[in-house]
Amino acid sequence: MTAPHGLTSDRHDRLLAMRARRRFIDDADVETAIEDVDNSQLVPLLEEFVHLPRGRHRTLHLRSLLVGLHLCTQDTGGKIVLERVTDILYFRIDPQLRTRLDIPEYEDHDQGFEAAYAVVRRIFHAMKDAINPSPLPPNGHLSREEATALTTAADADELAERERRLALFTEFVLDASVRPLHDLLAELAEVSLGIDATPVRTFSRGRRANGPELATDPDAGWYVREGDHRDPDAPVSDSMRPPAPPAKKGQAKTSLVKKTSLKKKYLFGYDAHLIVARDTEHDAVLLDDGTPNPDVLPALVLGIALDKPGQRPAYNGLKVLSRLQERGYKPGYLAGDRAYNNSEPDEWQLPVRAMGYKPVYDYRADQLGKQDGTQGAILVEGRWYCPSMPDPLINATSDLYAERIDRETWVRRIAARRGYRLMPKQNTDAEGYQRMMCPAEAGKAQCLIKPHTLGRGIRLPLIDPEPSPVGPVKVCRQNAITISPEAGAKQWQALEYGGPEWQKIYFRLRNSVEGYNGYAKNPLAEGIEAAGSRRIRGIAAQTILLAFQLAHANRRKIKKWLETLALGGERPRRRTHHRRKIKERGTWTPTGHLMPTA
Repeated sequence: MTAPHGLTSDRHDRLLAMRARRRFIDDADVETAIEDVDNSQLVPLLEEFVHLPRGRHRTLHLRSLLVGLHLCTQDTGGKIVLERVTDILYFRIDPQLRTRLDIPEYEDHDQGFEAAYAVVRRIFHAMKDAINPSPLPPNGHLSREEATALTTAADADELAERERRLALFTEFVLDASVRPLHDLLAELAEVSLGIDATPVRTFSRGRRANGPELATDPDAGWYVREGDHRDPDAPVSDSMRPPAPPAKKGQAKTSLVKKTSLKKKYLFGYDAHLIVARDTEHDAVLLDDGTPNPDVLPALVLGIALDKPGQRPAYNGLKVLSRLQERGYKPGYLAGDRAYNNSEPDEWQLPVRAMGYKPVYDYRADQLGKQDGTQGAILVEGRWYCPSMPDPLINATSDLYAERIDRETWVRRIAARRGYRLMPKQNTDAEGYQRMMCPAEAGKAQCLIKPHTLGRGIRLPLIDPEPSPVGPVKVCRQNAITISPEAGAKQWQALEYGGPEWQKIYFRLRNSVEGYNGYAKNPLAEGIEAAGSRRIRGIAAQTILLAFQLAHANRRKIKKWLETLALGGERPRRRTHHRRKIKERGTWTPTGHLMPTA
């Protein structure tokens, strides 16, 4: 007997049996996905404004779609493909659970699958369109004239409303992923954050920047990173790090000055502005038994915004930060790269401080030393000091960066600045103003024009202001001055630049956000930088898919952290992969940049 297409009946039956061996999604995983979606409150949010075209009956609910997107990331290791979502929802979950989700049945053949896939695509794109802040349609090559006309004709208020909806969507998706640790996050006195813009590709080929047509993803742009880090735009924190170990015999010595590289990184896509929470009170070092410290929470991403590379870093950062504050996270320290603190003060620095965050910055080489002044006080690398502070102390970091002094000298000079720093007399008021005391009046120094501060011993610096025909400046005439938030706003920061506390906070936050970028870009997991992991074009679709990828990365990180903890005297379920031993901080001095421990 012969089956269709020339196959014998026995062979036909065996192939049918092989094809029937479909791997079903575990019921417990489906229940977890349903619980996460229900707890996220996304469904009532989306149902307010997601509607299919008139006359079309919705056969798949938004709740079911969100469950399918969640399960797809679990099934693929952090990637979303709508074909896989269709397969999961209609053919790979238990029929009882499918009935519970009101998912209709389709025949398990090519036509049935295509019909189900059309349903998934239709509801996904209806959701995407309702939260799309762009007036430009994807998947075509718009001329620049067409793009300009569409942008001009668009309703700005409607686009702003869609942008708000998209921000809420990402917030709810990411909040659901960190819900297991909400109570532990709430126990922190404050939540410190690192913010960084990391480039991610989009599923589109870029066009010439000044060409006549836009790419099929018109919201994306070119990211170009130059390889030369030894220019005025380069940060100086690298010069504070320990030098390379001595070269072995026969090897050339390594210079602190980085050689200019002609390498560039080109990428067509988006800047993903990620905000990562980190416990700044502890290092992520292992305990004596080689397991992680259960008191140190893993770094997790709490917010995201996409934009063209290099565009509006302050705007995108503030958009996410404001939502975090509304979600109840207590503001702490905030560290970002230079794209943020080089923004205009009223766009970034002042709003950040008004929210209650304590900014911690690095500077460009041309921003070191004296930066600003008010009422005679001088702003040196983010903090207010006496105008008579000696030049070697003012220029300490510039001299280190130019290799005019060694690190040991730099450490001593940074420590010596403390005797000249203005001290707070009162806490900052609701409008950002603060009373600051002259260091001599605060008992940190002695000053010749204030005789009552003399005779305090040689351990305190003796300040001898230069005579002036108009007399002492205001900070020297009074025991305290009121400093407005606008004074020195662009460069002011909450910690003494280069000091031990600054190094601890800044490097922990920056290392955490950079480490998270690498964690989520792992090609064996979410692979967020790769274009193939998000194959739907447009800023709304890319944001939706990336939010689910980052939510999966959060869950993966929490799960790994829990499995490597040694709890209740028991061995951990899995060994940690973090086996690098970290030197004690005191051993980095004087070749390093940290003060010796007591």
